[in-house]
Amino acid sequence: AQEADLKRVPSVTVATATVTEVVNRIPISGTLEPYREVLVYPQVTGYPIEELMVDIGAKVAKGDTLAQLNTDTLKAQLSQANAEFVRAQAGVRQAQSQITSTKASAAQARSVLERTQQLDRSGNVTQAALDQAVANSQTADAAAASAEDGLEVAKAQVLQAQAQLDIAQLNLDHATIKAPTAGIVSARNAQVGAIATSGADPLFRMIQDGVIEVKADVVETALAQIGIGDPAQVDIPGAGTVQGAVRLVAPTVDATNRLGDVRVSLEGSNALRTGIFAGGWIITDRHEGLTVPTTAILTDAKGDYLLEVQDNTLIRRAITAGLIWNDVREVISGLDDGAVVVARASAFFSDGDKVNPIPQKVVSE
Repeated sequence: AQEADLKRVPSVTVATATVTEVVNRIPISGTLEPYREVLVYPQVTGYPIEELMVDIGAKVAKGDTLAQLNTDTLKAQLSQANAEFVRAQAGVRQAQSQITSTKASAAQARSVLERTQQLDRSGNVTQAALDQAVANSQTADAAAASAEDGLEVAKAQVLQAQAQLDIAQLNLDHATIKAPTAGIVSARNAQVGAIATSGADPLFRMIQDGVIEVKADVVETALAQIGIGDPAQVDIPGAGTVQGAVRLVAPTVDATNRLGDVRVSLEGSNALRTGIFAGGWIITDRHEGLTVPTTAILTDAKGDYLLEVQDNTLIRRAITAGLIWNDVREVISGLDDGAVVVARASAFFSDGDKVNPIPQKVVSE
């Protein structure tokens, strides 16, 4: 009789709710780009490029020479500036000598004036001689003051000549174009014989320290789930799966395609190349949770539910469903660990229906 009853009820595949790891992943796709790109422009312009020391792909250290400009004119300008500096220094010495001479003349004039004044008090000198002595003393004092001002002018000319000399030396140094940072040369527009200018394309483009990252596009609904430092797995053609972490999440979304910019730093990025397509996942959550097969959970107007099997009878359980991971879905609430549920539920089943439970086969790895 019991066998006859089992034949009259439907058979269902059942599974046991178990605690397993669940992971929330957000898909990403993008392109490999430099973490920081450095543009190298000439700091002195108008001179032909005489020699190139590096090519595309070269690894350079900070301060390495990238190119050399012609220095003939710059060396002549430095020599001219140095001559002006020497002349200005001579002018200072000349002004100092002038001060010494005018001070001696002023002292002599004051001495003559004092003797003339003594003679005037005794009535032994004319008024004209006294007036002449006073005028000579005043003229000598004025010449001494003018010599003092001339020294200040000479010192200012020395400072100006020193500045011109420094600029000439700096321009000559800048004719040797050096790497502003360590990195990899990613582009070279410089050509031997071309005139170095700052208005065109940079002479060189560099990837600072050779660090490359993924510039990924993420749908706007997923941006809020991503945090700085979240781990990522990126699949790169020719390099396989590369581990990384979120470095930046853009605060804005493109109004046209509704995508947001996310930057993912990569481990061992020195071996990668810019411009390559990259796709992968950002892992925003990883934890242990109670799970059942994804096909066990149904949804109707009342919400998510599943069918638990007790004593060959179906019991409807209203649940709160969570993450989906590897063909299982997390059950946040509404079900106990170890409960037996219909693995492939159907809306045709109702609460209280009798069934013949058949355990789900586990495929061994």
